Amino acid sequence: MSLKNITLSADERLIEKARVKAQQQRSSLNVEFRAWLERYVKSEDGTDLNALMKRLAYVKAGGPFTREELNER
Repeated sequence: MSLKNITLSADERLIEKARVKAQQQRSSLNVEFRAWLERYVKSEDGTDLNALMKRLAYVKAGGPFTREELNER
């Protein structure tokens, strides 16, 4: 993987808070930004469906249902 440097602008206080939070999580602002960028891109193209399904795995529909039950209106 090839990395490219970019320059971003943000409020100094916000950047400092983000650095502190990343440090508390034993991470860095660069690592956290890369992770955010990956999630941002995935959410646009729909590839995060698997992650959504994992987060919603606890939801139970109450089935199994018969074909007739599924087609009731």
